[in-house]
Amino acid sequence: MLRTPSGGAGHGAAATDNGPMSIGTVLNVLREEFPEVTVSKIRFLESEGLIEPQRTPSGYRKFTADDVERLGHVLRMQRDHYLPLKVIREHLDAMGRGEALPLPSVGRQRDGEALSDPEGPTVARIGRAELLAAAEIGEQELDEWESYGLITPLLDGVYDAEALTVAGLVLELGRFGIEPRHLRAVKAAADREAGLVDQVVAPLRLHRNPQTRAHAQARTRELAGLAVKLHAALVQSALGVRLP
Repeated sequence: MLRTPSGGAGHGAAATDNGPMSIGTVLNVLREEFPEVTVSKIRFLESEGLIEPQRTPSGYRKFTADDVERLGHVLRMQRDHYLPLKVIREHLDAMGRGEALPLPSVGRQRDGEALSDPEGPTVARIGRAELLAAAEIGEQELDEWESYGLITPLLDGVYDAEALTVAGLVLELGRFGIEPRHLRAVKAAADREAGLVDQVVAPLRLHRNPQTRAHAQARTRELAGLAVKLHAALVQSALGVRLP
C-alpha cells in the first residue's frame, strides 16, 4: 500500500495489491496524490537508485507494491520536506535497516546548507556545481538553457530544486530532436499560467496575519496542481492522444 511516513494509507493503495505493475499503472496510482509526476520522473528516480523495479526478459519494468510505496515516500519527502535525493536515499536506507529516524528539517537552502526563514515558505535550493553534477550536463548547456529562460538562477546565484526537474525534461525532449530554443513557447505559457495563479493568491500572501500567509502557500500549491492538470488535458486534446 501507499503509506505516509507516519503509516497512514495514501490514495490509490488498493490498486497496488494485484501483483506486478507496469510503469503506466504505477503512474496512474501515484497521480492520485502526485498529479505532477511523470514517467520521466519515475525513470529518473530509478536511475538515481531510489527504486529498483524488476525487469521482464524483454526489458520491461515491473513494479511491486513495495516499489510503489517507496516511490510514494520519495515524492512525499520531496514535496513536503524539500529534501535532496541524497538525504532521501539515506533516510530510506535507514528505514530498510529498521532504524526509526525523524525527517530532517530543511528550510531555505544555499549551496546545500539549510537556512531557516520563519516568514516565508521553505524552498529547497541547490548550487550551480551541484545542479551540473546531478543533471550530468556541462556549463555550456546550462548557459544555453538560461539564455532561453528555461532555467533561471535566483538572486543569490543558486537554483530552486525544480531546476533539476526542468533539466531532466529538457534532456529527455532533446532525445526526440526538440532543442532548447524550441521550448521558449512552453516557458512563456508557463509564465502566463504562473502569473494567473499569482493574481489570485497575491492578496493572501501580502496579508499581515501569518496564518493567512500560510494559507496562501497552500492555495498556490492547489492552484498550481489544477493548472498542470488543465495544461496536460489541453495538450492531450490538441494532439488527440491520451497519456498513460
